[in-house]
Amino acid sequence: MFITGPDVIKQVTGEQVTAEDLGGPQAHMGRSGVTHFVADDDEQALLIAKKLLSFLPNNNTEEPPFIEGHDDVSPNEKLNEIIPDDGKKGYDVREIIGQIVDSADFLEVQAGYAMNLVIGFGRITGRTVGFIANQSNHMSGVLDINASDKGARFIRFCNAFNIPVVNLVDVPGFLPGTSQEYGGIIRHGAKMLYAYSSATVPKITVVLRKAYGGSYLAMCNKDLGADRVFAWPTAEIAVMGAEGAAGVVFRKEIAAAEDPEAKRAELVQLYRDAFSTPYVAAARGQVDAIIEPSETRQYIARALEQLSGKRELRPAKKHGLIPL
Repeated sequence: MFITGPDVIKQVTGEQVTAEDLGGPQAHMGRSGVTHFVADDDEQALLIAKKLLSFLPNNNTEEPPFIEGHDDVSPNEKLNEIIPDDGKKGYDVREIIGQIVDSADFLEVQAGYAMNLVIGFGRITGRTVGFIANQSNHMSGVLDINASDKGARFIRFCNAFNIPVVNLVDVPGFLPGTSQEYGGIIRHGAKMLYAYSSATVPKITVVLRKAYGGSYLAMCNKDLGADRVFAWPTAEIAVMGAEGAAGVVFRKEIAAAEDPEAKRAELVQLYRDAFSTPYVAAARGQVDAIIEPSETRQYIARALEQLSGKRELRPAKKHGLIPL
């Protein structure tokens, strides 16, 4: 797939590229984001299509299909062991999703594109949900231009077909750099905020570890309309990480100390203990409950049941102005 073929590109720009490199499935999955699934053959393509349709309603006026027989919400101790004790170490968030959904059945969408954000469909106690999760194993789970576009489109899709959204948050921030700023990360990041704000389906957020500043807003906190926010004890909810914040807040104290490095380490730990915990956020009403990881499925299932009749009326108008 391409708008302009290799021959025309060579004539106009002098650039040489093969049809496969220009418009093959891997190019559109890994680089352009045009492709959502890549299949080995027709049979697998049909299986993927059937799988996708099994999560969706027949049209936007219906509810997604409900599958009975998945009522077990007993604690899953495996969830207590996935996140490393070292906050700088990564993990595969798909392992967490697999332990939450019914029968470990998860259909990932755009798996090869913007891999710092995982999106896809699963079920919890028979109800279809859309998952949006930061992938700690890839770029530490930061949000960049491509991840923002990927997430915003998926939120809009779920909202169009009455599919609740479950957000698994471990985001240290937006990706810094001139290429991101010049590429319009402000505009692209705003797409996720817009998509969450305009979505009327149930929105459930679980903070797994890091939830810093504007990137936490972009992953749907209370201010963006999350109906329920749960946090694991490992959650760090703050404007920025303790190291960066201490350097700003306690800059004068560190500079005046006899041993600046020792003073810095002391103040970093002080800041972390005082602010980088879910308990401060919970005390301010930004978190509904601090939960054991093993009980995550139970809390999400209960929230989905409570929110199943959610109705949110919006002012009558043609459409909002998404920041394109």
